[in-house]
Amino acid sequence: MNSFYITTPIYYVNDKPHIGHAYTTIACDIISRYNKLIGNDVFFLTGTDEHGQKVEKAAAKSSMNTKIFVDKMAQSFKDLVPYLKCNIDYFIRTTDENHIKASQSLWSELIKNDEIYLSNYEGWYSIRDEAFYSDSELTKINNKFIAPSGSEVEWVKEESYFFRLSKWEKPLLDFYKNNPEAISPKSRYNEVISFIKSGLKDLSISRTTFKWGVPVPNNTNHVMYVWIDALCNYLTAIGYPDKENLKFKKLWPATHVVGKDILRFHSVYWPAFLMAVNLKPPKKVFAHGWWTNEGQKISKSLGNIIDPYDIVSQYGIDQIRFFLFREVPFGNDGDFSKNAISNRVNSDLSNNLGNLIQRVCSFINKNCNSKVLNTFDKSNSNDNFILNLSIEKFDNYNKFMKNLEIDKAIKEIFELLSETNSYIDKESPWKLKNNDEKRMNTILSVAVEIIRRASLLLYPIIPTSCEKIFSIIDLNKNSINLNNYKSLPDNSFFINESFPVFPRIEVND
Repeated sequence: MNSFYITTPIYYVNDKPHIGHAYTTIACDIISRYNKLIGNDVFFLTGTDEHGQKVEKAAAKSSMNTKIFVDKMAQSFKDLVPYLKCNIDYFIRTTDENHIKASQSLWSELIKNDEIYLSNYEGWYSIRDEAFYSDSELTKINNKFIAPSGSEVEWVKEESYFFRLSKWEKPLLDFYKNNPEAISPKSRYNEVISFIKSGLKDLSISRTTFKWGVPVPNNTNHVMYVWIDALCNYLTAIGYPDKENLKFKKLWPATHVVGKDILRFHSVYWPAFLMAVNLKPPKKVFAHGWWTNEGQKISKSLGNIIDPYDIVSQYGIDQIRFFLFREVPFGNDGDFSKNAISNRVNSDLSNNLGNLIQRVCSFINKNCNSKVLNTFDKSNSNDNFILNLSIEKFDNYNKFMKNLEIDKAIKEIFELLSETNSYIDKESPWKLKNNDEKRMNTILSVAVEIIRRASLLLYPIIPTSCEKIFSIIDLNKNSINLNNYKSLPDNSFFINESFPVFPRIEVND
């Protein structure tokens, strides 16, 4: 059994969760569920990033003790996970004692390897991004300097510890040359390579102007720069600093799914930290795009932040899970609009899959005593075309899911379902009830088998709805895996009473 370790970024607790957090967590859940279906031993991590000046300021603004503030905010992120129907293995908080110990151990190991030195930092810093920027990256607007993210920067001058990032320029380029799949999509890979080739400067990794952070070992005047603390969470969760424990050895390196705004931290700083302590860089960093809301950038100032609780309560969790990954290529930016949700759900889930299930299964309930025999041995070329197409789509689906191309994998399923609906239209089993029951039975058994196969492939994306489909076609959810995708039933299909799995969303003009 192969091991598969997947992580979301840990989410910053200066504000409540929004649709962007939900998007990344659901993406990882889809990938996690898929890997479980193919028999991998999966570890799925998410959590909260609770240190830094931005959090300290947010707590002060709320007139709350900082620890009480982060406890409250962390719980809101933790509660969201099951609401999104995501099955995680570990929720980490950077204020956890084991994480503080791990971060300090990582720091000490870097010191031991002569990768850190004490000097003075002077330059542009964004509190919102917890990031340092060079002059060339900034734009001057109304006498203020603005980072590429849109955040304002300030000039900082203080004593700081530095990580010898410049030393790792060539090793990073060599690693990515030999592992071009380590960053996806390809445009993000090119972006990282360009950044590294522009020249890496040593990185300031401590601060003295605030105290809400992990204390630097042997110098409590400094706290760790939030990213060296935050990135270490991926190691903490699997037992670091004990690199010899079975869990650590089995799971590392991980696959990280992140927003494109934090790609640099995960694909430049993080692998350099790891190589500096003789650990492997991440297996893959996949950087996805951002969502707009009805064509507008999502921001607090515009008041158009999408609350995942609100949108799920309005449309349903599987409908939102499906929309997010069917609507745009995973990795690209997307626009979140209510019309787009309604159109996508009605077209694909209600009209295509839902219609196929309802007309086939309700017909079997009413006309076949809820049972169809396996007569695949009597299939003709039309039947074989659909069955063979399902194998072709299965192979494509596997390829895309392994590359984290979730949207392409979903497209394969719905091309199969569209062909199956056309097959049912053409073969018209309801016309054969009185004159060719054997042929009718074969057509229906092929249709039910395609419903079974499609629901297996869709299970990682819309698990709750697929469990409803499993209940209709009498499939034990505890027995499902993709290794038996191609197996045909021994004798017959039993169909429980069917019901609409995907009610249409009514659009109000």
